[in-house]
Formats: sequence, structure tokens, C-alpha cells
Amino acid sequence: MSDAYKTGSGSAGNARPMRLRDALRQARIEAADRTGVVVDLRDAEVARLEILNEALDPLFAEIPDSVDMFDRGITQGDTPRLWIDMVAHVVMGRDKRIYRFVQDTRFGRVVIAESHDVASVVQAVTAYVARRMIEREQALVQTPPPVAVIKPRSRFWPFVAGVVFGVAALFAVALAMALRGH
Repeated sequence: MSDAYKTGSGSAGNARPMRLRDALRQARIEAADRTGVVVDLRDAEVARLEILNEALDPLFAEIPDSVDMFDRGITQGDTPRLWIDMVAHVVMGRDKRIYRFVQDTRFGRVVIAESHDVASVVQAVTAYVARRMIEREQALVQTPPPVAVIKPRSRFWPFVAGVVFGVAALFAVALAMALRGH
């Protein structure tokens, strides 16, 4: 039993209940200790991701500046992540020692690689980056399908026809008025 729940000095005659203020103080200390452990685990995750990030430096140094599809960086939240691009990232496994390289797809999250070894994850990220760069090249090389050329219609002849019909109509109205007047 923890000290927070003990009462008095131990003898039945002198037992005093713990005051609420003391119990709250003890509960706060215990919560801080648990929070400290969680923070230490998160710091360890971030440290491991930083080690992997440094191991990826040579790979990202080889990527040409014109290729801007990769945005590598570590985000620190409830679950720290090392982002490779907009859809792929590395996160630590439940045991906080295993690297899990995942990609978000329209069908859900896919695990690309999982390993305790940094070199294995670097190799998986290298293969992923190479595939993405080839996909980009293929998308840039593909020529768009030919577009049907639509000639704009001339507006001159419809205008001329409208003027001729308008003049003819006015002439017909004027002729009808002249014949009624006689």
C-alpha cells in the first residue's frame, strides 16, 4: 500500500486520517512521476527518430534540388514521427525500439518496413524515395492526349443574314402599311 493511503502513526489508538490537502499533494506527486516517465519515453522516441534522420542525410543530399516532393522532418506530438513526404513517415513501434516505416494510402495505412536496425530502415526509405522519383519522372514524361481542335465559327455571316432579314421585315411592314392606307 502506498504512503498516500496510510493513516496515523501505526498504532490503533493514535490513528489519524490523512487530511485531504496532504492526499491531493501526494496524488499530484504520483501523477508528476507518471508524466515524467511518459515524457522520458517520448524523448527516447524522438532521440531514436533523430538518429534515423541523421542516417538519412546522405540519401537526401543526393536528391536534386529540382525535386521538391520530399519534405523530411520530425514532428513532436503524442506520437513523434519522422516524415519522409506527405504520405510516408517513420514511427516507433509499441516497444519504442522498433522503427515502423508506413505509408498512408486511400485504402488505409500500409507498413512498408519494420525493423530494430537503422540500416534496414534507411534501405527501405531509399527504395521508397527511388520509386517515388521514378513515378515523378514518368508523370512528367507522359505526353497529354491530343486535344480536338475546334475552329471558332465565323460571326460575320450570321450578322449579315440578320441584317438582310431585318431589312426585309421592315420593308414588308412598310409595304403593308402603305397598302392599308390606300
